[in-house]
Amino acid sequence: MALWNRLKESAQTMQAQLEERRNELRGGAFRDASMAVCALVAAADGTVEPAERRRVSYLIANNEVLRNFPAGELRSLFEDRLDAIAADRERGRADALQEIAKVRRKPLEARAVVQIGILIAGADGRFDLAERAVVREVCQALDLPPHEFDL
Repeated sequence: MALWNRLKESAQTMQAQLEERRNELRGGAFRDASMAVCALVAAADGTVEPAERRRVSYLIANNEVLRNFPAGELRSLFEDRLDAIAADRERGRADALQEIAKVRRKPLEARAVVQIGILIAGADGRFDLAERAVVREVCQALDLPPHEFDL
């Protein structure tokens, strides 16, 4: 129970931080990297059930920061990225990480991408080992220390 409470509190703090900087998070590279991290997290365990797709799509559409972009556009980017991972897991993951790396030189956007990944991962009340490993990999692609995000 303590881990869940810590995760919930951390997610609330991250969401508040993102909302404070919402107006600075409007670029296409941020949008694309955010959808790439959502797809990587959703596919972290190797499968993506239809219910999980719907849940992540709902979260994408209702995240205050991501409302800077049309919801349909975000869903399409997310679904395309998931389809690419499903078609060829290694190539799809590599392409997603390349997309994420495009915000490496933009510290605010890079940190926001990691935070969105964590929020998506924890949305079901769990932040399992496979999801943590994906977010750590994203940190590596962005040259960010995982411990900055309690990973």
